[in-house]
Amino acid sequence: MPRSLVLLFACASGLSVANVYYAQPLLDALAADFGISHAAVGGVITTTQLGSVLALLLLVPLGDLLPRRRLMLAQLVALAVALVGVCLASGTLSLMAGMLAVGMLGTAMTQGLIAYAASAAAGHERGRVVGAAQSGVVAGLLLARVFAGLVADQAGWRGVYAVSAAIMLMLALLVWRALPVQVAANAAPQRAAGAAASLSASYLRLLVSLFSLLWRNRVLQVRGVIALLMFAVFGTFWSALVFLLSATPYGYSHTTIGAFGLVGLAGALAAARAGRWADQGRAQHTSAVALTLMLLSWLPLAFAPHSLTALLIGILALDLAVQALHVTNQSLILRSGTEHSRLIGGYMLFYAIGSGAGALAATIVYATAAWSGVCLLGAGLSLTALLFWHVTKWPVRIAKVAGPI
Repeated sequence: MPRSLVLLFACASGLSVANVYYAQPLLDALAADFGISHAAVGGVITTTQLGSVLALLLLVPLGDLLPRRRLMLAQLVALAVALVGVCLASGTLSLMAGMLAVGMLGTAMTQGLIAYAASAAAGHERGRVVGAAQSGVVAGLLLARVFAGLVADQAGWRGVYAVSAAIMLMLALLVWRALPVQVAANAAPQRAAGAAASLSASYLRLLVSLFSLLWRNRVLQVRGVIALLMFAVFGTFWSALVFLLSATPYGYSHTTIGAFGLVGLAGALAAARAGRWADQGRAQHTSAVALTLMLLSWLPLAFAPHSLTALLIGILALDLAVQALHVTNQSLILRSGTEHSRLIGGYMLFYAIGSGAGALAATIVYATAAWSGVCLLGAGLSLTALLFWHVTKWPVRIAKVAGPI
């Protein structure tokens, strides 16, 4: 695949996923604007992740049924409309509805692009291409916090979503002109008057087949549970961090809080390297190192209220671990079948559930047990993920060779 196309997939994925994470460094501003308590404001993130779940169930599988470029264009335009809706939200209900739509469409775009890239890549380079696209996701996820903090300090939190809507419209034009035409492998025939009914039936079969994959694909099951725990850890940290850094002794602005996302950009490098290691058959070794590093990262993070250096070290370790493991998971799963959109959709269901649950749990725990409680929660989830991987690593290794079982 040409390097320019790989770069486009990476940039488009990063810009799309950023929309799902703009709210994290803005939680205190949203709580103040809409009168939501700190213990409950994590529900904004949970609502966004609920939208992600719906997207993974209902929208991402469409990549295996419809022409992908047209699907990407339609979703980008709809995403821009949803972002405008959040910008204009006048109450908690309209805010949550907008966040739900942003979660759905931002996730659909991101995972659709990764599946698009995986299908367009040759088999020998799939790990590298997916790793590059995932690097874009990592960069978008982390830079989303920087962007949101910077714009919020200049134009308020609403300005964040207004600017992003304009960016999505510009991206739609670029995607339409540059992405290769790719007809879905399972596209339904559209010749006769009954084409709509045929398409509807094909869509229902597609959704049923997603649950079938979840039921029978051993690699998807095991790596999905690891992803659920891993992103519960990730959501726990980033959702609670805004409260730590906005309070004493730090008292940082939104711009400064968002800038902490830059520390995790090294995770983008880990994502690209992890894809290459997976191509070389070293996925289990990478998993062991990443899970151990994720657990150990909570040691310096525990000292974050008293040491900025410890906080920075902890962020770097956590992001390296999570992104390397995430790409390793995806590389293994994409090898287990040809239904790339559904495999990605099924895997990211676990991600969305974990991320949403982690965000909600973090805000509740922080309100009752402060930062020390958050660290205990994160370390406990990390240890659970490491133990689960250790118990299941041999069946996964067998499944990697034999295919779904």
